[in-house]
Amino acid sequence: MIARAPLALLLMAGVAAAATRPLPVTIREQGVLYTGGEVSGDGMSGQMHVFYQIPARVPPRHYPIVFIHGSRLTGAGFLGTPDGRPGWATWFVSRGWPVYVVDQPGKGRSGYFPKAYGPQEHDPSRKQIVERFTASQTITPTPWPTAKLHTQWPGTGLPGDPVFEQFFASEVANMPDVDMQYALTTRAVTELLRKIGPAIIVTHSQAGPLSWMIAQANPGRIKAIMAVEPTGNASRAGKGPATPCGITDACLTFTPALPDAAALGMTRTPEKQAMGVDCWLQPSPRYRLPWLAGTPILIASGEASYHAGQDYCTSAFLTQAGVPNDYVYLPTVGIRGNGHMQMLEKNNLEIAAFYEKWLLRRIR
Repeated sequence: MIARAPLALLLMAGVAAAATRPLPVTIREQGVLYTGGEVSGDGMSGQMHVFYQIPARVPPRHYPIVFIHGSRLTGAGFLGTPDGRPGWATWFVSRGWPVYVVDQPGKGRSGYFPKAYGPQEHDPSRKQIVERFTASQTITPTPWPTAKLHTQWPGTGLPGDPVFEQFFASEVANMPDVDMQYALTTRAVTELLRKIGPAIIVTHSQAGPLSWMIAQANPGRIKAIMAVEPTGNASRAGKGPATPCGITDACLTFTPALPDAAALGMTRTPEKQAMGVDCWLQPSPRYRLPWLAGTPILIASGEASYHAGQDYCTSAFLTQAGVPNDYVYLPTVGIRGNGHMQMLEKNNLEIAAFYEKWLLRRIR
């Protein structure tokens, strides 16, 4: 079990502005590779595009970081912002971390193959982008309790604004079979880890369940998990758990063996933070995830995001399953005003600096 000092003492933001700027860096190696592809007949599917940069100097404990994007997105969101500022991958590589930025199979430069994946889902919606990502503060009635606190999007967040249009241009259609999406990405990232060795994984939104699925498929290879606003235990809909098996759609390997999702007996449980939706937890913590308990885990959500009142529940489910983890609601460490797309917002590098501080505290 990992020793846990209070986050309030360890991780108060207080990051100097200079510390959030990317540093000059010499890149030792940069390139593109594909993993996970399978040939069938005269074609291939399941392949995952990976862009990587390895700095000339890699300090101790600076394991490779694999960035995995969420729904209707690609790895472009980690490479830069729609208003032209450096992205998280650029910042981390400038601090000596090798970075690997993926496009999940069926997304972006990984290609979409209808014969293998079926028809693509509907196109992204400009209205949904405004409400959930870029301008929640403009919506009446308020779509969730903290929506009006959104101040960090770079621009108006409304159609017609050049920054909005750049972001909307980066949106892609989803693979409709989410189980297929998770299975293909898990397989492709597993192949990547065999090539690069132990690594840190950073997931966002829809990629949240991959945090645990990839760790399960790669024992000993995951040095830390940072799950940024992950799809997980609860949702704003509140009528049932967001994922059938607590934090994933397909059940993880629990101890004792879990016969099916119903055996978890998930029960609606009031959220202790009293600021969001209720959690869905075991009535008593019978089923546990001991194989995940030694991995440093951070779950983080922004002040104004629609995830603000639900990500605590993913943390609570893990805690109940015997998995120590750190849950951080960013305002509690002085980082305010963020929506769901924190890697693109005005203070994205302040957040990156906070996450690096957590990594250096928690990685053995």
